[in-house]
Amino acid sequence: MPLDERELERIRRKKMMELKRRMEGAEAREKGPSEEERKAAEEAARKAILRRYLTPEARERLARVRLVRPELARAVEDYIIRLAQSGGIPEGKKLGEKEVKNLLRKLSESTRRDFRIRIDRK
Repeated sequence: MPLDERELERIRRKKMMELKRRMEGAEAREKGPSEEERKAAEEAARKAILRRYLTPEARERLARVRLVRPELARAVEDYIIRLAQSGGIPEGKKLGEKEVKNLLRKLSESTRRDFRIRIDRK
């Protein structure tokens, strides 16, 4: 193969690879929202529901609990969202800090683990 033909073949391969990458990128964009976008939208919807059904003090309490026990805060949020979606919370009523504290207490007791330190002496 002469030098010009080799150079031409190399350029063709390079262009084909670039075209394939562009097509793959276009297909990925057409498939819909990415995983991160979907999670961000889901989190925004959760916050909107909680804002609608919780007083500012209750939301603040949950935020403080989330710093210490994120799994407990998430469980309480899930419970409140399920209640709201099933009609358990009347429209226009907001849960206050007292109700959130009760929910936290109930869920904390059910998820609490007892730690026992056992020392075996020889």
